[in-house]
Amino acid sequence: MSNTFFSFRRFTIHQERCAMKVGTDGVLLGAWARGGSRILDVGTGTAIVALMMAQRNGGAQVVGIDIDGEACLQARQNVADSPYAMRVEICRARLQDYVSHHAPFDAIVCNPPFFASSLRCPDHRRSMARHEDALPVAQLMRHAARLLSPDGELSVVIPAPRKTDFDMQAALCGLYPTRVCAVKTVPRKSATRYLLAWARQSPAGVEQQEVCLNQSDGSRSPWYEALTRDFYVK
Repeated sequence: MSNTFFSFRRFTIHQERCAMKVGTDGVLLGAWARGGSRILDVGTGTAIVALMMAQRNGGAQVVGIDIDGEACLQARQNVADSPYAMRVEICRARLQDYVSHHAPFDAIVCNPPFFASSLRCPDHRRSMARHEDALPVAQLMRHAARLLSPDGELSVVIPAPRKTDFDMQAALCGLYPTRVCAVKTVPRKSATRYLLAWARQSPAGVEQQEVCLNQSDGSRSPWYEALTRDFYVK
């Protein structure tokens, strides 16, 4: 059974009402993505990424959206119990329907549903969180482009096999790659996931990096240790 909560340095994530629990992907995205004054977290779930972005971007206003009502209730409680309650708002909404009544977003972050054609989980809410039926990649890119400021950046974390599809859909929506980070679990293995970022304007160059989460002995790599230093308790 998954733990009902996960403690970080400055906040605690309760997750018993959420289909998707705290995992490495969310932590990676929340620690890696660039921020700004206004940040949108798509598919916020427990609000872990929203709270990490609030911690990293002092003074930023963060909006987390999700279509799962139970997840939104859990996220609101996690936010209310955190030091960032005045700067993080949780809304139940689909990205496709979401309209910002303020300025566009400087940063949009998403740990998206990533299974396109695999067996559905019997748990409907977990299946909805893991499969892209509710948020196909093309719609994520199109609506992110709609909501981004001219200098804004969309950041995601995805399994390595999905990279080509995400890059293609981003290009079709007029988004340009800015950063590519291939993530291995250990040095001897191939990348299992990617941290990717795109912007509405073509950059002078694309930042590319290949990193490992763990060293050969199983300990955290210097890169992962530095990235998550302000979040993990140990």
